[in-house]
Amino acid sequence: MSHPFRLGGIVAGLVLIAFGVGAVVIGLAGRHEVSSDVKREQIVGTPDMKPSVIAQKVKEAGLKDVALPSCDVAGKAITNGSDAKCFASYMRIHALEATGGKTYAQMPQYATADGKGTDDAAQAVKDPKTGQPQSNQARQVWINETALSTALNTSFFASSVGLFAIVMGAALLLTGAGFLVLASGLLGRGLPERRRAGGAGAAPAADPS
Repeated sequence: MSHPFRLGGIVAGLVLIAFGVGAVVIGLAGRHEVSSDVKREQIVGTPDMKPSVIAQKVKEAGLKDVALPSCDVAGKAITNGSDAKCFASYMRIHALEATGGKTYAQMPQYATADGKGTDDAAQAVKDPKTGQPQSNQARQVWINETALSTALNTSFFASSVGLFAIVMGAALLLTGAGFLVLASGLLGRGLPERRRAGGAGAAPAADPS
């Protein structure tokens, strides 16, 4: 191997190893930060946050076409991205139970005395102080649920990105090490010498004549 190519291979290997180490460190730091931030919120799963119990709750509430979680965080402290995502999936079902199975877009804008709500401001319950139509409070449930579940799902995404960075960093480290091995000639080093030595010491072939 010519000297310029060998030098270039060594430099490339070192660069890949440096990037690999950086990716692993960043990934580990990111996952640690996600875990620390989630722990700081002191979130604990409610007793119904297990598949068998929530399925019964959904049935009792008469909810249809609801995706049931398969994870279990009942009574468990939420300390990582995966548990945060699981908790968020149960929050959505709790919100559906509170709104009778309706999402934010399916609910009327204003509140009414019978609790059904309406999109007609004239039929809405008026605020005694301002005289303005009162907002449908059931919609506020979805606003809160969306804000909290989005934050929890974001922590899961950030944790997944951190894991991806660790895996990619490990791949870069292995690739860089391979470059160094090939460029420095560690594989097969001394092989030509052994061949020459073997050729020099070999007995001459017998003359068939």
